[in-house]
Formats: sequence, structure tokens, C-alpha cells
Amino acid sequence: MGGRVTRVFRNFNVENRARREISKEKPTPAPRHRTARLDTMADSPEIKEEVLRKDDTFLALLKDVYVESRDPPVRVKDGGGERLPSKQQEKRLTKLGHLEALDVKTVPKGKISLVEALTLLNNHKLQPQIWTAEKIAAEYSLELKEVSSLLEFFIPFTVQEFPKETRKAITSSKPKKLT
Repeated sequence: MGGRVTRVFRNFNVENRARREISKEKPTPAPRHRTARLDTMADSPEIKEEVLRKDDTFLALLKDVYVESRDPPVRVKDGGGERLPSKQQEKRLTKLGHLEALDVKTVPKGKISLVEALTLLNNHKLQPQIWTAEKIAAEYSLELKEVSSLLEFFIPFTVQEFPKETRKAITSSKPKKLT
């Protein structure tokens, strides 16, 4: 709504205002900076004569200068800019069971895939006597310190299902009235 009102005032008498601006004589120019006045000094005959005069000493020095330029040799890039790996990493096959289609097939030594991590955490949780940190480190080519911190700080989730009796007991309990 406000835009319509301002547009009306802005467009009011536009043609007359434009004709008035065009019919004015020449507008007054802005004041010039004093360095711009050097152009008027360049028109003086003394400066023109100094510029056009040849100096023999400078001309002799200029004749002694010899410049020779050569293009640098062209370098050929091998492989179109592809980078080669700096060191070859040893890879191992993953130890997966029924989840083989979900994960990668080879992993660098010293690392494990996500499915392997979940599998070893679950194995350790279910059978901690068999799946110790030493056995996991040997099985998956990991460092013992990393495996022990992994087993200490990461625990897989457990799904707990409550029996129906307790569910009914929880939902059927009514708050006691204060008397």
C-alpha cells in the first residue's frame, strides 16, 4: 500500500520536471583538483620542446643495452595431472558374515569398517571372555591401545521389550487424590 502512494508522488509531473532539466543551459562543472591543472601546463612550448629534444648521452647508453629473451622449455606432464599415492597401504579383506553386501570389501590395515566395528562390539558384549581386547586386536590387525579404548567408550545399543503386564500396570495407574 505504501509503495503505491510513494509511486504516485514520484511520478507526479515527471514530464514537466524532465523538460525543465533538459532546457537548462550547461550545468556548472565540479571544481577541479589542482593536479588536473598540469594538463594546461603541458600545452606550453617550453615543455613540448623539452620532451621532444633528444639527449645524446642517453641515446648512447641506450644503444649499449642488448636484450635477449628465450622461451622457457616446455614441460610435459605425465599422466595428465594424476597423483600417485605416496606410499602403498597394505589392505586386508573384511571379516563379515551375513552383512557382506552392506560394506566395503577391503580395508587398510590398522582400520576397521563400520559393520566390523559393530560386529566386534556386539561380540565383546555378548561373550567378553572369548572376545578380549587382545584377540580383537590380533583378529582385525589393530593396536591394543586403540581396541581397549574402543571397548571402553563405545557400547552398542540394546533393545529391551517390556512385558505386557507391566505396560498395562504403568498406563492404568491413576494419580491419587489428595484429601
